[in-house]
Amino acid sequence: MLFAPIGEAGQRKLGSSAVCIVGMGALGTVLANHMVRAGVGLVRMVDRDYVERSNLQRQMLYDEEDVRSGYPKAIAAEKKLKKVNSDIRIEAIVADVTAHNIESLLSGMDLVLDGTDNFQTRFLLNDACFRMGIPFTYGGAVSSRGMSAILVPGQTPCLRCFIQSSDSSGQTCDTIGVIAPVVDIVASYQAVEALKHLAGAHDKRRNSLVTFDAWNNQYYEMKLGAPTKDCPCCQLKQYPALDTSQQDDAISLCGRETVQISGSGPLDLAVWRERLEPAVAKVTLNAYLLRAELPDGEKLVLFPDGRVFVQGTDDLVRAKTLYARYIGS
Repeated sequence: MLFAPIGEAGQRKLGSSAVCIVGMGALGTVLANHMVRAGVGLVRMVDRDYVERSNLQRQMLYDEEDVRSGYPKAIAAEKKLKKVNSDIRIEAIVADVTAHNIESLLSGMDLVLDGTDNFQTRFLLNDACFRMGIPFTYGGAVSSRGMSAILVPGQTPCLRCFIQSSDSSGQTCDTIGVIAPVVDIVASYQAVEALKHLAGAHDKRRNSLVTFDAWNNQYYEMKLGAPTKDCPCCQLKQYPALDTSQQDDAISLCGRETVQISGSGPLDLAVWRERLEPAVAKVTLNAYLLRAELPDGEKLVLFPDGRVFVQGTDDLVRAKTLYARYIGS
C-alpha cells in the first residue's frame, strides 16, 4: 500500500481478485510466490506432475523433503504458501489441463498466469482465455533466454498471432537446461503485469513482447501491433486447441522419458497397491499418488484422477504396452 501506484484502493482490488496459475514448475513457483505475498484473494494452482530431485535447481518452492515424500507439485506449493499468507485462499489442483476441463478450471478467474513448459498447453490456455475473455500472461524460459507478454482479449493479439505451431520438438529446460535467474526474471515480468492489471492500472500495461538473453546481454521489445487477420483464435473464433476430438490419451512429456496416459476413470490407490505389489519390484504410496518400480526398470506413477505416468521411456507403443500389462485396457 505504500507503493503509490497501488495504494490502499489497489490493494483492496488485489484482495478481491482471483488468478489461476497453470503449471507449477520453474515459472509457476515464482508466480505463485509473488501472487500469494502480494495478497491476491484467490490463488489457484494447477499441475499434473510431482516433485523430483532434478526440479530443485530452478523450482523455488520445493525442497528435498518434498522429493522424499513424492508430493505433487501443486500440493507441495500449497503447503509452503499457506505458511506465508493465511489471509487468502490457496487452491491446489492435481490435474492435467485438457480441452475437457480447462474452462471449468478457469471459470471465475480474473487473470491466468502461464507457468507451463510446452506450446501445446500454452495454445490451450490461449484459446480458452480468448474464448472466455480472460487476460493471459505468457512466459517462457530456456537456457539463458526468456520472453513474456500480457495478452488481453479484445485489446491485443493472441499468442497464435506470433507463434503458429505447437510442435513440441523444440528446446526445453529438460533438454538443454535453464539457469534459474532467467526463470525469476521472466516470472517477475509476468507478475508485474499481473499486478498492474489486477490493481486496475491498465494504462501502465506493457504493450510489447519482451525477449532477452541474460547470458549474452541481449534485450528486445516487439510491439504487439494488430492481430493476424486470419488468426483462428482471436479473429476467426475457431479456438482449435479446444477441439476435444483431437485429444490423445497418451502423450510424451518432452525431455522426460515419460509418457502420460489419461486412463479411463478414477483409480483407488489403496486397491491398486494391493494389485501391483505381487507383480512389481517395489510400490510406494502416499495420499496423492502411487509409484511402482517395474521389473525391467521402468516406473508407473498412478494418480487418483486416473492418469498414469510411464517413466523410463518416451516410446508411446512401449508405454501403452506396459500400461495394458499392469493396469489393463
